[in-house]
Amino acid sequence: MASTAAHYRPEEDAREKTLTPAKKARAKAATALIAAILCLGSARPVEDVAQLQARFDQEKDGNRKAKLMQKLGDAQFVQEREAAKTNDYLTVGTVMEKYRDNVRQTLEALKKTHPNAEKHSSGYKQLEIHVGRGLREIRDVILAMPEPYRPPMHLVEQDLKDMDMELLRLLFPRRPGEKPLPSSSNAPDAADKEKTEKQP
Repeated sequence: MASTAAHYRPEEDAREKTLTPAKKARAKAATALIAAILCLGSARPVEDVAQLQARFDQEKDGNRKAKLMQKLGDAQFVQEREAAKTNDYLTVGTVMEKYRDNVRQTLEALKKTHPNAEKHSSGYKQLEIHVGRGLREIRDVILAMPEPYRPPMHLVEQDLKDMDMELLRLLFPRRPGEKPLPSSSNAPDAADKEKTEKQP
């Protein structure tokens, strides 16, 4: 029985060495192409805004709502940018107003299901980060759109700013150097104390 070494031909080895760089380049390109096709084929389909909105509306827990808000908000930003490309500023405004309303719903759900933001900060932090992105997005929208469409967007921007400030206050209620607001029950006591200190 002949061994494999007996079938070795030097001319085949020489031919293989001369084609190696070209074969390697083709093999790498083919591997990259196959990997790209497999990645695209295995990627999950992106949910559209309507599906995400339906899931968001059904969710009652604040933390889960905040997590959904990230996906929904990102999808709304994509929708808004696509509308802006076609100069459809009515749709842009509608989408950003809906984004603002969703942020408000999320904040209310968080306050209802997890009232102590310091102890249960996860959802509050997620929402605050996304509202920061929303504020940058609305500023870009305002700069890009014609003047007649801007006033409602200024209102949306202000609402987002107010909610962002509320989120920060809820997350960080004790800030060094900031004096607490006087309550109405303490005000008369302070005035009486001041009067008695001035008397001899």
